[in-house]
Amino acid sequence: MLEGSYHCKATTQGSTGVSNSIKLTLVTPPSKTIVTAEPFPPVAYEGSRIELSCSVAKGSHLFYTWFFNRTEVTSSTSPLLLLTGNKLVMGKVAPEHAGYYSCMAWSRVQYTRRFSSSSEVQVTVKVYVSKPRISFSIYKEGAGHRGNVTCWSTRGSPPVNISLSVDDTEVGSVTAAQSLAAWFPVPMVPGQDTAVARCRVKTEAQELMSEPVTLEMVPVGGDVKVEVEYLYSADSKLTTAKLSCQVSRGTFPYVSWLLNNSGLPTETDVDSHIHPVLYHGALTDGRRTLVLAKLGPEESGYYCCRARDSYNDSGPWVESAAVLVQVTDRIVNPLPPATSSTETAPKVFLNTLDVLTIVFCCFLFLMLAVGVGCVYKMFDHKQAHAHVATTDSDALPPSAPTSQSGGE
Repeated sequence: MLEGSYHCKATTQGSTGVSNSIKLTLVTPPSKTIVTAEPFPPVAYEGSRIELSCSVAKGSHLFYTWFFNRTEVTSSTSPLLLLTGNKLVMGKVAPEHAGYYSCMAWSRVQYTRRFSSSSEVQVTVKVYVSKPRISFSIYKEGAGHRGNVTCWSTRGSPPVNISLSVDDTEVGSVTAAQSLAAWFPVPMVPGQDTAVARCRVKTEAQELMSEPVTLEMVPVGGDVKVEVEYLYSADSKLTTAKLSCQVSRGTFPYVSWLLNNSGLPTETDVDSHIHPVLYHGALTDGRRTLVLAKLGPEESGYYCCRARDSYNDSGPWVESAAVLVQVTDRIVNPLPPATSSTETAPKVFLNTLDVLTIVFCCFLFLMLAVGVGCVYKMFDHKQAHAHVATTDSDALPPSAPTSQSGGE
């Protein structure tokens, strides 16, 4: 090796001189820089370890700079990435670590730099798949009906294998390469014996099952009724009325609401001229709940709901009895007709200020009563004492002395 400390020595007749030392460093510029990975290819599930190395074919006295998606990586900007020597270490990878990595090896001689950059390497971080979910719907097909079973996961990295089992027998399987969902058709007959279905999601690292769901097709029927609930603000003001349509039987009911025997208006309905008809109501819970967010006289009237099978547009409706909700400027009067007893009485809630006011008034009244009692007792005691003193004075004999002397 030619590197090291050098000095010279001069000798003349009778004397020797030694120079100062200088250090010689041979710097070889880097070349053919590449990024290697462990594991290779750099694909791993979240929580695993990935180690990248910046390797060169030749070079000495090198420094290394790493880039993530063409942005320089530093300990301050990427605290979860460990930079040590020519390595970049991800102890527990997360989805945000996925991307393109490259490195640059460089050397320096005084003010001159020589560098060599690698090509980009893609790091892939896979996400563990979540427990699958299952649901099903029914649609009409010709004269019959079919069920559509949906299996899906809310998170995970495709591809995944998704399969459906009915009564512990696999009836379908598909590999989802771009999504985490799959659909399976199943035959359905109204009123048939129920079957139990489950979804299975499988990857190279996991195999998970969904909760079971019962495949049944019960036509809408039985009793339908409307229940009303009133909601109040913190200052005990009535703000909202919530009407719920209770259907006693039916797997897939489609609910429609009526006000005064007419369909509820929406913001898309237009009156006979220009202005749209505004109705402050919203449907939730699959149209089973009607929320009246603003209460006024225009919301007054007889409300009822009706239901039919959602998969049969021409099917018969089952209708509830009407419930009268009468809204005025100051009061809301829910009055069911004589044939209906389905409405819940309004609920009244007291806020904290009201409770404290009532408690304080009760306490003040109690203290006032105790004070009056004490004053009365003190006054009565003084009168009794004065009466006793007067009685004792009248009982003394007239010749009795009022004082005595010890010398007599």
